[in-house]
Amino acid sequence: MNNLLPSPIVIENVLQSKMRGKIAYQSNLSATIALNLTFVKPYDDPTVKGYQRPVDPKRCNDFAVYLSKGQDALFTPILLNAGSLWEFSSYDKHRPQYGRLICNGKASLMDGQHRLGGIKRYIQETNADINVPFLAFHCLDEDEEIKLFDTINTKARGIGSSLSKFLRRDSDDISWIATELLVRHESPFYNIGSIIGKRNKGRHITLQNIYRTLHLLLKDHEIMTYSKEEKLNMALTYYNALKETFPQQWLDYNGYRITHIVCLDALSIAGSKILRKCTTDNKKQFDYLGIKKEVIKFKIIDWSTNGPLKYIKGIHGSKSLAKDFNELFVT
Repeated sequence: MNNLLPSPIVIENVLQSKMRGKIAYQSNLSATIALNLTFVKPYDDPTVKGYQRPVDPKRCNDFAVYLSKGQDALFTPILLNAGSLWEFSSYDKHRPQYGRLICNGKASLMDGQHRLGGIKRYIQETNADINVPFLAFHCLDEDEEIKLFDTINTKARGIGSSLSKFLRRDSDDISWIATELLVRHESPFYNIGSIIGKRNKGRHITLQNIYRTLHLLLKDHEIMTYSKEEKLNMALTYYNALKETFPQQWLDYNGYRITHIVCLDALSIAGSKILRKCTTDNKKQFDYLGIKKEVIKFKIIDWSTNGPLKYIKGIHGSKSLAKDFNELFVT
């Protein structure tokens, strides 16, 4: 494939550096130029040196939507291999690492395919242009390029959904409530939950698990209109009532299933109807005592690991179990 350009493209305000002995360039360029100055090596390239996956349109669309948020839509630099087709020249001998790049050919896009795809869609729909930051290696051979791509996409690990919810607690009510349920001493989840999503002995419930089960508990449109503080009190009252009704079962994860996710989700689905039942028309008061009266009705449930709930699994199992709860107790 001929990657030479019909005429050179100049990039100004470039910082030249070295990374592990490799020359690298850092700067930014307009989105329009970035799209014209880069190319992708698909995994099925005839040269047998391709490695990129097919682009996922949904990921590109999601990134375009993210960009529409404006000044808050920050993103990381794309990673390029210039393949020795870019030449650097400094502006001043006193600052030899600051200057311009003369780009005689296209650079291989190693990381950022979906970002550029989203940027392309964004500028097409808005008729606007944005600056795209980049880090470009002067020249990596094909095997080095493939190895770096593999490292980026297999060794690097995301922060995980639980920590992500924790970071969003100031902008998302359910994330805030879930976090409070894990950090408050009066919460039944205080000693059995993990904010960062790492399970270990005694901490078998993650913030993401709590986040999901809260969505099931608080999903009723009448409940959603309450403040986050009120919804937190509802959740605390409900789950504490469960713990008080089943103190031994709540703390024995191996012997009982009540705090297994499938059962917690079922209890939250059933709990949604309980909360709805405890609301008042004017919403000036909420019947917290009513929650405890309803939870007592679960007293006859056998939560033992080898009992009737032994084979309940997945969200379908949770919904089926919740249906049984509603038919038997929430009337």
